[in-house]
Amino acid sequence: MAAKPLTGKIALVAGATRGAGRAIAVGLGAAGATVYATGRTTREGVSEVGRVTETIEETAELVTAAGGAGIAVPTDHLVPERVRALIGRIERDHGRLDVLVNDLWGGEHLVEFGKKMWETELGRGLRMLELGVKSHAITSSVALPLLIRRPGGLVVEVTDGTARSNRAFRENYYYDLAKNAPIRMAFTLGEDLKDVGGTAVSITPGFLRSEQMLDHFGVREENWRDAIAESPHFAISESPLLIGRAVAALATDPEKQRWNGRSLSSGQLAHEYGFTDADGSRPDAWRYFEDVANGAKDASADDYR
Repeated sequence: MAAKPLTGKIALVAGATRGAGRAIAVGLGAAGATVYATGRTTREGVSEVGRVTETIEETAELVTAAGGAGIAVPTDHLVPERVRALIGRIERDHGRLDVLVNDLWGGEHLVEFGKKMWETELGRGLRMLELGVKSHAITSSVALPLLIRRPGGLVVEVTDGTARSNRAFRENYYYDLAKNAPIRMAFTLGEDLKDVGGTAVSITPGFLRSEQMLDHFGVREENWRDAIAESPHFAISESPLLIGRAVAALATDPEKQRWNGRSLSSGQLAHEYGFTDADGSRPDAWRYFEDVANGAKDASADDYR
């Protein structure tokens, strides 16, 4: 593989403020891509998520530091006019779009696990679907005409859970819909794209040590293992670096169409492509959850790293 295999390629990571989206943007940048990082939290304003500690400007700077070119564009992807302006800018500046990553979400504050559908306030539920489903559809609708101008384009739908793991109830009606929808989006987009040389996949991280998750446990990346005492399954967790490397590996694979329409995970692709997490391991969280956490197998997280 060339040192910078994505040099000259243009990527849009929609929802790149933090977590998986930020890591994917940086991973694509490390491979040499020009990455448009979008989101609603900037140094001038914060989204409804309410976190001021991560911004799209910071993400763009990390992309550039990794070896790519990061461009921050504040965008509310629920407003079609804003998305059209974004894609128009990319078209004017580059005339192409090679990778589209839909990592739009920001609805954790709305989820109330354990509540029945009719017990969930309707406005909260519908907002989850707006953030996790409608925003993806708007972005793909506007961006895909530019992406399909050249064969080889890649669409990545980021979600929580694989098609296999999400056959089980995700504990909340609206959350279940919001996290299963990107899997079907990738499948149906794969059908639409296969005749024009494009590829669509869905991808999920495992137990992600995002900024929010680390804050939840009161730890940092340097001492994350301290949280295992409170949550034993945290031992299978992975840094955001893993999913960033996963999407970069997909984007640089000349035979990526073999994955078209598939539901993938960061752990699965780590084994397929041979990359590792920051500590040199390859955590396969979803297999661990199925076998050990939700199954009867007597094994440790180390057996799945």
